[in-house]
Amino acid sequence: MEVCYPKCAGLDVHKDTVVACVRVHGKKIEPAVRTFGTTTAELEKLAEHLAEHGVTHVAMEATGCYWKPVWTVLAADFELILANAAHIKNVAGRKTDVKDSAWIADLLAHGLISASFVPPSDIQALRDLTRTRKQLTRERAAHVQRIDKVLQTANVKLSSVITDITGQSGRAILNALVRGETDPKALARLVHRNVQASPEKIAEAVHGRVDKNHRFLLKLHLDQIDGIEQALEQIDARILELMEPLEQATKTLVSIPGVSRLSATVIISEIGTDMSRFPTAGHLISWAGLCPKNDESAGKHRSRSLRKGAPWLKTTLVQCAWAAARSKNTYLRSLFFRLKSRRGPRKAIMAVASSMLKSIYHMLKNNVAYQDLGPEHFDKVDKMRKADRLVRQLSQLGFDVQLKDKTAA
Repeated sequence: MEVCYPKCAGLDVHKDTVVACVRVHGKKIEPAVRTFGTTTAELEKLAEHLAEHGVTHVAMEATGCYWKPVWTVLAADFELILANAAHIKNVAGRKTDVKDSAWIADLLAHGLISASFVPPSDIQALRDLTRTRKQLTRERAAHVQRIDKVLQTANVKLSSVITDITGQSGRAILNALVRGETDPKALARLVHRNVQASPEKIAEAVHGRVDKNHRFLLKLHLDQIDGIEQALEQIDARILELMEPLEQATKTLVSIPGVSRLSATVIISEIGTDMSRFPTAGHLISWAGLCPKNDESAGKHRSRSLRKGAPWLKTTLVQCAWAAARSKNTYLRSLFFRLKSRRGPRKAIMAVASSMLKSIYHMLKNNVAYQDLGPEHFDKVDKMRKADRLVRQLSQLGFDVQLKDKTAA
């Protein structure tokens, strides 16, 4: 087998150690294996070790977040390749750190490692912020659920009369409960006039048995929510600062139906703005996990389920797809209902998300604005397909047919 990189190295990265196997191809292969720590000083020694052997290319597995500091130290001096661990599994029964690093080096030397997508440092920083923001948002929602659980335990049915128990009206009632207010009528008077439930119904719902322990737990969760909201404000300010150079790309993505400014920020943080990393839109869709996996044996397709792909990007695109499916007079809405009737809503919404990602790829690659095909797109396509089919049938019968559009006359 042809050797693509005669001087390369494979790294088996762990939390506290990095096993490096240097593979030098000459008259005979001379692998050199050493173990280094993961402190900055040890990683600098690793870089010196690789340079002494004339290494040009280095491959490592994407092991949690442990590969990132190694990548940062080595990026300036070597051509780095990040490998998906599932794609470079070793032969069964050969599982040690030394053998893993040697196996990675052998695969790299023969060009058998497909590099994973690693965005530039500014996009990585933005990605860390958007992912942290989503995690904090989930934590806030969890605290809201815990508050409702405490209220239910105290037989306070606030969530039955108010949709958002941490909104303006709900928060006023919760703060009053924490202070020790127990009069249902006094609590009902705190509700904003726009709430649909009547004051009598609200008073009946908030009439419960709130004891000292309930008030303690309510205050505890409310303080946690306040802290999370302050953190979210700081993250939003930092995201806004990092998104200033990417404002044009953001405006371009927001023009797509169903894509908000926050969704556009998440999409950019996951895929960046440079589409040269993906040869075609299909490669990006496959990387995102929005296409069926290939699982065929003996001419039979055993599974058509979606690939795992990029979960942070996929969930955001699916949310955007649901919003686009509700946007009237759009191509994406027509696509959803066209597929929903025969494939079901789940597959239809995945197809809409895939179509949106395909548009995003071409918009970012060619720097063009979104152009909606319109809700009548499929009607026009079906009309022309039917006309072409009838023309072919008439030609087979010996007739020469020329089509003329009535509307053009």
